[in-house]
Parts: sequence; C-alpha cells; structure tokens
Amino acid sequence: MPTNSTDPLTRASVKDVSDTSPGKSLYERLAGHDGILELIKPFYADIRQHAVLGPIFNAHIQDWPTHLDKITDFWALQTGGVSRYRGGFGAAHVSLGIGAEHFQHWLALWKFNNARQLALTEASEMNALAQKLAERLSAITQGRRPLKIETPESRPTNPAGKS
Repeated sequence: MPTNSTDPLTRASVKDVSDTSPGKSLYERLAGHDGILELIKPFYADIRQHAVLGPIFNAHIQDWPTHLDKITDFWALQTGGVSRYRGGFGAAHVSLGIGAEHFQHWLALWKFNNARQLALTEASEMNALAQKLAERLSAITQGRRPLKIETPESRPTNPAGKS
C-alpha cells in the first residue's frame, strides 16, 4: 500500500488513501473492512494503555479480536460500507459510568491516530463522524436524549391528507 511518509519507522502505519474519485464512499477510500481494522488496531492498543480509558476498556473487554471485529463492522456501517453490525452501541456503554472527560480522551486519541494513519481528507471525515457519535453517546450515557434535528425527509407524512 502506498504511503505518504518518508520516515521508514512510520512508513508501514501511514496510509495514503486520499482517493477522491467521484462516487467513492469513505468506506472504499479507507480500503474497506481491512483498512478499517488496520486503522483501529493501533488506536485500541493506545486505548488499552491509556491512564483514564485503559482501566475501563480492560475491565469490560476480555476478547479483543472479537471486539475489534465488531468495531470494524460498526465503522464500516458509519462510513457507508457493508456491515453485519446491528446496533446497540448506546446500550453497551450506559452501565460503564463514563462521562465527558472520557469522551474527550477518546476523541483526542482518535484524532491523533487518524492524523498519523490517514490522509487529511479521510482523517477529517472520520473525526467528524466520531465527534457526532461521541455527542450522541454522551447524551445517552448521561440519561439525556440526543438532539434530534427534524428535516423534511424525517417528518411524518399525513396519510389522511389533513393540514
């Protein structure tokens, strides 16, 4: 896989995926499931060693390969790819006792890992997705409903034709 790094020590971990061909999804530009898995492996290695996040993740995840497969499917779905992920990300986090501080640490590591592994365009898109997901998950874990923005497409239709 081509790289955008001249440093031989980081060459294997830095992907040049900035393929802006029309119609290519973020999933395709990340090289599908394999590319997403390669993106999240070092991220979760950092998470496991993090002073604040590590104890939480390490206490609740015993089978890391299975967890990484599930998270790969989650990100495949978020980026427009084929996925076996069937939801439940909010419920999985509610009982963990996580708060704003945890989301800030998670997002900082996420952005750091994306910056070192992805081209700027894909890193920015992945960071924006993660920010939205963190906001939703934060609302869920704090017992608040996430903000729902109504659009014309999300409004219920009036089957009786009444105004």
